Order: sequence, then structure tokens, then C-alpha cells
Amino acid sequence: MNPWEPCGQPPGDRTANPPLPCTALLGIGTSTRGVAGVARPGGYPPGLAQEFPMQTTFTIRTRGAGLHEFTDEVIRFVRESGREQGLLTLFVQHTSCSLCIQENADPAVQRDLDEFFRRLVPSSDDPSMRWLTHTTEGPDDMPAHIKAALTSVSLSIPVVSGRPALGTWQGVYLFEHRARPQQRRIVAHLGA
Repeated sequence: MNPWEPCGQPPGDRTANPPLPCTALLGIGTSTRGVAGVARPGGYPPGLAQEFPMQTTFTIRTRGAGLHEFTDEVIRFVRESGREQGLLTLFVQHTSCSLCIQENADPAVQRDLDEFFRRLVPSSDDPSMRWLTHTTEGPDDMPAHIKAALTSVSLSIPVVSGRPALGTWQGVYLFEHRARPQQRRIVAHLGA
């Protein structure tokens, strides 16, 4: 398949409204890096990158509960999009983890946040959590849902000069609330 062949569009004059390439629509291509794998976006012909939204899905393999940074993958996606400005939306497709922007300079920050949420919402086998009724998926499952409800499942980050407009010490994190390793999907959408 020619990646620049329009998907299911009849032939005709396309100069006024050029079609999106099939690979751009489908986000074809994947790669992995360390504990995180990133599905790469398809490319756009010159001049179209600023006109159409870009999408991809990041796949993060967690090591268990805690914060898992994927800032480098987000920066790479924005850079490869060719966008100079826009709004990046990240959305996690799960109900027992969340997203956050947090300090990435001192690892103690991540440990303290994880400990705070562990104390705020202990596992269901803790005597203080006897009131829980959803316990069939393990003692960490319902507390993970509660933590996800208290935090965010989506983020919006402005893109300025071809980069996410993150502060000096800010990083983008998946906040895993389950105890066991998981594979998580985060949809990224970069619009004008």
C-alpha cells in the first residue's frame, strides 16, 4: 500500500483539500524503549503537519505501583509531528491508574507522592477499608480505582516553539495504582 494513497477516497482534484495519508490516519509504526514502548505517528506531506491533528498511543509497561515518567516519549512525539504550536492532550485508557505532571528532579518526590496515596487509600485488606465491596480482583484493585478517581486521567499541555510547554522541573508521569506490573495505553492527540 502506498502510504500517501488516500484511504477510500474517489479519484479527483485533491489540490483544494488534500487527503490524509493512510499511515497518518492509522498511526502506523511502533517501537520500544526501556520499560516504555511508544507507537509512533505516521508522517504528513510538507505543509500539512500544521493543518491536521496528530495522534498516537503510548504503551507504558509499569513495574508496579508508583510514578512512571514518559516525558521523553511525549517530547519526541511533539518534535516528530512538526508542530510549532498547538495543544497536546494525553488520555489514559484505564480506570486504575492516572496521569500527572510532577517534579522530575528529585526521585524522593515520586516516592513521597506514592506513599501519601498509599496512606490515604490503603489496600482493601486494611481494617479501615472493610467497607469495600468490590474485592474480587485483589486487595489493591478498588483502592486503585479510588486513587484514579481522585487524580486525573487526562492532561492538556500547550505546545510552544515545537516543544511541550513544561516547566524546568516538570515531567509527565503515568501514576500506576496497582501493585503488579501492568501494560497501560495513553492516547496522545496534538491539535492546532
